[in-house]
This record gives sequence, structure tokens and C-alpha cells, in this order.
Amino acid sequence: MARKLPALKRALGAPALFSVAYGEVASSIYFALGVVALHALGLTPWVLLAVGALLVLVSLSYAEATAAIPEAGGSANVARRAFNDLVGFVAGWVTFLDYLLVLAIAALFMPHYLGVAIHVDALLRRPWDAVTAVGVIVGVAALRIARGAGRFRIGVLVPVVDVVTQLLLIVLGFAFLFSTDVLTRGIHLGVAPSWHAIVFALPLGMLAYTGLETVANLARDAKRPEDMPRSVIPALALVAVVYVLIGWVALAAFPPQSGETALGSTWLHAPLVGIVVALEPHLPHLLVQVLRVFVGLSGALILFMAATTSVSGFARLAQSLGEHGQLPRVFARVSRRSLVPPAAIVAAAAIAICLVVYATTRDDDVEFLASLFSFGVLLAFTTTQLAVVRLRFTEPLLVRPFRIPLAVRWRGVEVPLLALLGATLTFAVWIAAMATHPAARYAGPAWLAIGIVLYVRVRRQLGQGLLERAVVVAEEWTGDRRYSRILVPAKLGLIGEEMVATAVRLAQEGAVVEALHVIRVPLELPLDAELREADERATASLTEARLLGVENGVEVDGRTVRARSIGAAIVQAATESGAELIVMGSAPRWRRQSRFFSPTVEYVLRKAPCEVLVVAFPQGVVEDELADA
Repeated sequence: MARKLPALKRALGAPALFSVAYGEVASSIYFALGVVALHALGLTPWVLLAVGALLVLVSLSYAEATAAIPEAGGSANVARRAFNDLVGFVAGWVTFLDYLLVLAIAALFMPHYLGVAIHVDALLRRPWDAVTAVGVIVGVAALRIARGAGRFRIGVLVPVVDVVTQLLLIVLGFAFLFSTDVLTRGIHLGVAPSWHAIVFALPLGMLAYTGLETVANLARDAKRPEDMPRSVIPALALVAVVYVLIGWVALAAFPPQSGETALGSTWLHAPLVGIVVALEPHLPHLLVQVLRVFVGLSGALILFMAATTSVSGFARLAQSLGEHGQLPRVFARVSRRSLVPPAAIVAAAAIAICLVVYATTRDDDVEFLASLFSFGVLLAFTTTQLAVVRLRFTEPLLVRPFRIPLAVRWRGVEVPLLALLGATLTFAVWIAAMATHPAARYAGPAWLAIGIVLYVRVRRQLGQGLLERAVVVAEEWTGDRRYSRILVPAKLGLIGEEMVATAVRLAQEGAVVEALHVIRVPLELPLDAELREADERATASLTEARLLGVENGVEVDGRTVRARSIGAAIVQAATESGAELIVMGSAPRWRRQSRFFSPTVEYVLRKAPCEVLVVAFPQGVVEDELADA
């Protein structure tokens, strides 16, 4: 399939990936700390540490998978490749639920942080917090439809604010609130918290580490595949350490008493602001007020970004599932402005609003949403780790820039023990969630059942089996038309590579691709003149085209012709071969001039004996100076 269109260019190096990964995951503490403390009480830091260690273990599998398969789709893409389309859809569908829940939770908590900062008490109560949350969701969706993701500039800046806020609270907390008895204060195992509460808290702790799926989707934007593991794993480890420190500070501020803590009641919706308030007896009043405003505003900003990235993650996943015939085709239609499917944005906003409205009718709104989140995330984690193990058997020759350590050889295959251990642990916690959380036990399977019904309906409409691997051609390109022979000009460079990839994708319906490299010979030279460099480029471009065809199971015929005009050579080749479709590319630089297409594309459009597909690249997708199409 087309490997870069439409997408941002690969621009994220290791430092940027580390920053984005930390920001995506560390933002969760703003809404997770209170609900975990509600049940874990004095064991809150230890629960956060245990879940953090488990997440680092899980991240090893994500690192191997995304480094080897740097495509959008996260767990759904890996599971589809390792097992089949149905398993891939299940992994994607439960991941949808997690994106929606993070969107709803972030939007629901944002007015509480904002209300504290600007001293608007109405935002701290029903119904105005819910009304504001709905407005936030609508605003995020509208912004995402109207424009792209901003090349991660804000996504790299916000983690800096996040780190500053968290370190500030840790330093002040340890200076004025912490004492060694916090490590054991209020802990009476089996009583406060009870064993049931501990088991209940472990799945809730997963809410503190949202964002791993979103980070996995950045694989296709990484400069080098190996940057993913060496950036994401340290970032998650750092998050776990910071969470433990914040957990101790929070318990020092609000120690458990009589089986309760103010973190899980008074400050449930804004626990980090609660820590600031607890510092008031130790700091000047004015300084506390400044800190309160700073933490409130930074928390609101970080939650807004969490909502934005959740919408983007949902949209990218929807596009991937739509392209593979696992969702209706409308979800594969990408806006040239935002580079994501508008239908996915609208769907995410609508469902998230329903979740917010329903949650606000319950007394346990946060607990309900967190419980439902654990259902999806644990199932996705388990599936991904098992998929990594299976890929070791089914695709042993797959290039893996990063491999999970501690493997044992069995039947000639190195089996990653840590992936098996991680899958066992995440499945065990999932069972605990199903046993102790009503939302996970009932609402989770109901969501999954809805998805299966939708999946079956889509497959029947496409006339494809439930398990077979399928790629659906985007409707706006070809409709229901099937081609038997596709001609594509082949050349080195980003646009040439993308055009061959597009032709191969369309040919997966059963067509043959003819890759044509045209060597334009100047008028002052004979057509058979020696042009060594041009011949070498032709050989390299056709070799790359054939390899791409082999990778995707498509027959690619390649040939080189010499001509005075590239456009005339393409038209003649299409006529001679009986091509039914010509695939061309148009660089952005032509749209800044008087004509929309290059002279070559315009000639082919006028003279071609068959249909012509012209893909106009969005501004910024490829570097203009590399494109001369």
C-alpha cells in the first residue's frame, strides 16, 4: 500500500520522540491520581509503581513491533499482521474505546483545573463542568477538522510545562510535606485498603499510563525506526518514577484516615491542585495563589492537549481500519487539509459526548470511565504482546531494529520470554478488572459486541471473509472499478516511490503494474547516446519498484525507454501495453505557479488513452525541491 501518503514527513528524532512520549503518558496523572487513591489509599504510590513497571514491560513489545512495522494502527496493525483481520479489528476496536475515554475524561477534568485557576466555582460543579466538557470536545474536533496536527510543535512544548509542574510539586512537597512515616501511614493490609480494594485499584492504575497507543502511532513519523524503543522506554520509566514521588507527596498532603483520603473525594477531579492547597500553611499566601493559578492553567492546557491527541489517535486508527476493510470506507477518506478522515473526528466527538453525558448522571463518574478504560487497554496490551511472539514464528526474517531481550530458542525461533510474561500479567489484571469492575464486565463486552456486528456488516458489503486480509481501495480514487493493468512512471525520490506504492496498492485487487522509467534525452544527443548515470538511476528505480511489488504480493513489470518528451513516452507506453489506468503524482510547487499540474502531467491528461489518477501532494508532505513531477 502507499507508504507515505497522506502523512507528515518523518521528522521526529529521538529527543522529540522522548518528549512527546513523556507528555502523552505523564499527562494522565492529572486525572488518575485521585481515582487510584480512592481505593488504594496508602498503597497509591506502590500501585502506580507496579502498574508502571508492567507498562515498561509492555512497552518492550510495542518497541519491537513499531520498529519493525513503522505504520499507523498500533496494536490493531500488529495483530492484523500476526493473526488475521478479525483479531486486528478487535484490538483496534477496544483501542477506540480507550481513545474515547481519555477524550471524555480529559474534557471532564479540564473545567475543574480551569475553574480553580480563574476562580469560577461554577466550573467545579454540575452541570457546568459537563457543559464545558462538551464544549471542549466540540472545539477540539472542530480544530482537528480545520487543520493538521501542527507538526508536533505544541506536542513537544507541552511536556516541558508538564515536567516543570510535576517537578515543582515534588520539590515543594518533599521540602514541606513529606516525612518518612508517609511510606507506611494509614496502611493496614487487608483492612485499609482491603484486598478487594487493592485488586480493584490495579486496573484503575492503568488510567495513569494512557498514551502508549498514541505514541506507537508515531512510528511512521520517526526519522529512524530504532529511535522509537530508545526514546519511549526511558520516557515510560521516568514517568513511573515521577508518579511514585508525586504519590508520596499527595499522601503526605492528604493522609488516609478512617479508610478515606481527600484525594479521592474533595480533590478527585483536580488532585494536583489539592497538593498546592495543602502547601498553604507552609508558604506565603500570595505564593500559594500564584501556584494555584499556574497548576490550574497548566493542568487545563495539558488536558486539552491530551484530548487533542486522543482525537488524532482515534482518527489515524480509523483510517487504518477503513483502508483494510474493517470499517466503512468513509473512514478511509482523508481530508487534504487535516490529513485525517473527517468522519472519524465527528464520530469520536459524538461518542465522547455521550460518554460524558452518561457519566455525569452517575455518582461514580470517574470510577465508571476508568473501569471501562481498563477493559480496552489491557485487552489491547495482551493482544499486542502475543502478536509479537507470533510474528517471531510467522515472519522470522522480518527486519527488527529492536528485539526484546531474554529470548529462548524453541523450534528454531527465538521466543521473547518478557513478551510472554507481560501478556500473562496484563491478561491476569484484565481478569481482575472483569471480576471487580461492573463497567468493565458489562459495558466493555457490550462495546465489543457492537464492533463485531459492524465488522461483519462491512465484510459482507465488501464480499470478503471475516478472517482474510483485505485492502480496500479508497472510494474517491477508483470507486468500484477494477483494473487489470496499471502503468506508473518510476523514478528515484519520494514522489516516485509514493506513486509506485499507490499503484501497487490499487493492483492488490488483481492487477499487474507496469513500472516505466523514462530517460529524457536532450535534443543535441542521439537517442542511443551513452548516459551512464541516467541508466543507473533507471535500474535502481525499477529494482525498487519490483521489490515493493514482491513485498505486497503484486506483479510489477519494469522497463526503461528513451524519449525526447516524458509525457509522450508515457502515453505511447500506455497505448502499447493496453493499460487501463495511469498513476501520476503532482508536487505542491506547481500549485504556487500559474498552472496546477506540471507540463508532463498536463500532457498525459490530454493525450492518455485510459483513465489517469493524479495524486496532488499536500503542502509539506514532501520537500518541494525533491519533486520535479
